Amino acid sequence: MHHAQQVSVPLKTLNQQCLSTLPSDVDVPRYDRSKLTAGIVHIGVGGFHRAHQAVYINELLKQPGSESWAICGVGLLEANRSLRDVLVKQDYLYSLTVRHPNGQIDHQVIGAMIDFLFAPENKQAVIDRLIHQHTKIVSLTITEGGYNFNPATGEFDYSNPDIIHDMSHPEDPITAFGYLTAALKQRKIKGMKPFTVQSCDNIQHNGDMTRKMLLAFVNKNDTQLGKWIADNVSFPNAMVDRITPVTTKADIDYVASTLGINDQWPITCEAFSQWVIEDNFSDGRPPLDNVGAQFVADVTPFEKMKIRLLNAGHSVLGLLGSIHGFATIDESVSDPLFAGYLRRFMDDEVTPLIEQLEGIDLTQYKDTLIERFANPNIKDSLARICSESSAKLPKFIIASINENIALGRDSSLATLVIAAWCLYSDKRVDQQGQTLAISDQMAPQLHDFASKTSQDPLAFLQLSDLFGDLCHQASFCQDYRQAIAALYAPESEIKTIMQARLDAKE
Repeated sequence: MHHAQQVSVPLKTLNQQCLSTLPSDVDVPRYDRSKLTAGIVHIGVGGFHRAHQAVYINELLKQPGSESWAICGVGLLEANRSLRDVLVKQDYLYSLTVRHPNGQIDHQVIGAMIDFLFAPENKQAVIDRLIHQHTKIVSLTITEGGYNFNPATGEFDYSNPDIIHDMSHPEDPITAFGYLTAALKQRKIKGMKPFTVQSCDNIQHNGDMTRKMLLAFVNKNDTQLGKWIADNVSFPNAMVDRITPVTTKADIDYVASTLGINDQWPITCEAFSQWVIEDNFSDGRPPLDNVGAQFVADVTPFEKMKIRLLNAGHSVLGLLGSIHGFATIDESVSDPLFAGYLRRFMDDEVTPLIEQLEGIDLTQYKDTLIERFANPNIKDSLARICSESSAKLPKFIIASINENIALGRDSSLATLVIAAWCLYSDKRVDQQGQTLAISDQMAPQLHDFASKTSQDPLAFLQLSDLFGDLCHQASFCQDYRQAIAALYAPESEIKTIMQARLDAKE
């Protein structure tokens, strides 16, 4: 017996050389990566970028004639050093594990990235790459915080110390805005076409937001450059969607045991993927519509569909599920009452507000949403879904309530969610008596207003930053009072209350 021999064989590191040794069912890059050039420079290489945009580009590179659309990654933060070290060692390759709701698992190795620049070590190299004639698109996943706007006003935050530094030291940038400005300035001087700036973050009108913030930054110091950017640079809006959990040690172990390789930064994601892009580019674009993305004239109605159905659906399950004592989205939606409640909310209170979209079957979209939420292989915690509800609910749910009030339509299912949010913010425990982990910048105000509910059932609605004038809408308030009375009754049971609301809809 020589078992010890097998155990001690070190795993091969994932790299270009070992691709031919992987199991035959792994989809590996068969295109010649040595012939590629980077037409896209991507700032902020996180898990979502590697599960979404890079995967579309990987599919495109399988088609002859696409060689100029590979990706050069850029890490602006010191925290990206270890990612750089991993990617260099792995020839910029990584594995993608796609987990379907029915348990099927697909394995891919993604070859779309051919270089990665670590900015803190060589800032000029990043600026030079952005100026390079090959660079046609600079794409971003820098999270909401990276856009540097004040959440209350939506205006640029000039008080951020990194922004202050970048304004006084344009040759030594720290922020994405500093790098974009340095490169666009040189392109203007050299008489080159500008690149397109393509946001891939989960922000409504992300292109418009990027443009507004970059111009606010540039115009403070250089109005001539600002005018050139305003006239020449495209900032397409886009809607992006693919649930991508954070990489864990278990993911690394899974790839090692399944594929027999050492990948230090594998990605796991769901099977569903969507990318709807405004067709507005300064200097050409890859034909992503050949590989499943959609180019449209206006992204707004697609954003509205996603926010009012997917994101709102998450919040419905998140708040009602948290009160009941569920821990994850798949646990909530696998309860037939919760699934039925969510579906009625989507069908009756949201769908009539959404216009018919080209290439989208809304019934099928909702079926797929429920299937995605029920995926037991993608564990999405309700605590994460409910975090920062004060930033989410006005756009996700309250907007639909307001539209329905204006149309004289019922929104009793959504009303119960708002009442549940009040109970959640007030009591901070579920109906099993377990403490709820609440993460919200407005948690103190939410608690303060909600805790007065026993004296005044409408107290929570007085928080006008969130609720506007809902507390003056008579029919809504009547419905909300009933929901509060039911939730705050002794021995109250959320499932009974949900069932009663559904029955009243009949």
